[in-house]
Amino acid sequence: MTSNPVLGVILHAIGGLAAGSFYIPYKGIKNWSWESAWILGGIFSWIITPWVVASVLIPDVTTILQAAPASSLFWSYFFGMMWGVGGLTYGLSMRYLGLSLGNAVALGFCAAFGTIIPPLFMNQFGVLVSTLSGAVTMTGVFVCISGIAVSGRAGMLKERELSDEAKKSTLSEFHFVKGIWIATFAGIMSSCMAFAFQAGKPIAEATMATGVASVWQNIPVLIVVLFGGFTTNFLWCLFLNFKNKSFGDYVTAPVLRNLVLAAIAGTTWYMQFFFYGMGTTYMGDYDFASWTIHMAFIIVFSTLWGLWFREWRGTSNRAFGLVLAGIAILIISTAIIGAGTYMKDMEDTKAPVETAAVAVEAQ
Repeated sequence: MTSNPVLGVILHAIGGLAAGSFYIPYKGIKNWSWESAWILGGIFSWIITPWVVASVLIPDVTTILQAAPASSLFWSYFFGMMWGVGGLTYGLSMRYLGLSLGNAVALGFCAAFGTIIPPLFMNQFGVLVSTLSGAVTMTGVFVCISGIAVSGRAGMLKERELSDEAKKSTLSEFHFVKGIWIATFAGIMSSCMAFAFQAGKPIAEATMATGVASVWQNIPVLIVVLFGGFTTNFLWCLFLNFKNKSFGDYVTAPVLRNLVLAAIAGTTWYMQFFFYGMGTTYMGDYDFASWTIHMAFIIVFSTLWGLWFREWRGTSNRAFGLVLAGIAILIISTAIIGAGTYMKDMEDTKAPVETAAVAVEAQ
């Protein structure tokens, strides 16, 4: 498939909107503990929706997975489990810090590790920075990380300026120190999703070999990766159900309302990677930058939701200005990364022509 970075960025933006919005329905769940609501939504996120979507788009998905290399299945599942730890603590970070600060800190680490480490691991980093397109793309990555840092700085100012009473008026379980440690750990572990997609490339290739359009190649990969994430989250939430004696939540009213909200949250959460998987197919050789773009859009939309829910009410003009500056920098970074990817596509198109010209001269 010919790369189309503009379309890729648009798809990542839609995925970022889904990721930045999924937690909102959880706020409406009543009389249930966090672990009960989280795992119920997770069943929709990691089990039901991935299989429903795959069954609709890829009729032979079961056959594809059965024929996939065992090593690819294992490592996709393994990194999915590691990412699941990050996803679990990611939810906790928003519980204790709110949508704005929780996302900024967690996703800052997630973007840095998930974007830079894969090229290093694949021994491609030196090649990337040796070309103009690669240098532009990496510049966009670092601009993105700086935008995340600015957003995080704004969040830190907010915590310093507001009283505990003011913060808890919009976030009942606010706990800054606990939230920062959890968000940091969540960001590092969540970066394993980038490795999971790398490990799942043979599955994606096997999918396309059956005649499936390349834009859907990551759908079967998601089934394996998200099952790994489900394993981690299910075991932990089951432990908390035992510890907190919260099994009764599942029959505590309003059951239907809570079930519907958890289903909406879970399905919305899955859609981030549905669009992320499509977006990566249009980013060409620099699909590793997809992770940074994804993180940037999540922060943009989650910050906007934070403003909507008045998480920044009562803060100084400086803190509010940093929020807007962070969003602006993140948007600029996606444009730079998209330009680098476009330049790479032009280089790849130009190279065969130059090679042919040299061959003609040699004759």
